[in-house]
Amino acid sequence: RDVERSRGLGDVYKRQHGPRVLPEPLYGYLGKDLADLKWQRLGMGALQSLVPTQDKNVTARLLRIPAGRPVPEHSHRGLELTLILSGEYTDTKGTYRRGDLQETDETLEHQPYAGPNEDCICLAITDAPLKFRSLAARIMQPMLGI
Repeated sequence: RDVERSRGLGDVYKRQHGPRVLPEPLYGYLGKDLADLKWQRLGMGALQSLVPTQDKNVTARLLRIPAGRPVPEHSHRGLELTLILSGEYTDTKGTYRRGDLQETDETLEHQPYAGPNEDCICLAITDAPLKFRSLAARIMQPMLGI
């Protein structure tokens, strides 16, 4: 796996949003903020940091989607809850900003794009693997656990 520390990311967000990006409950659970997390490349510039859960049927991850960039087009095999922590993203259902929660299921196929002015940081929780359209994303899916 390609794991890295997010160098410089924390400094950017500290200047934009103050000393901490993660809300207190998530910060307290993880014991660290964005700059101290281990990030894994997902492709298309996006990064993920897995959030440990006790439920083996649920996956939680922090996503960092670069400004103006998309994540791969996908649908869902189950539910996905996405909480925007910083920045924004837009998909076929609308634009979601800091504090917004998007709930999706197997009826939605979308390709969220981060807003043009800053990276989008979000917490995504799924109860089943995603269904990617592109062959490349489907090949990488088992290695990334998404």
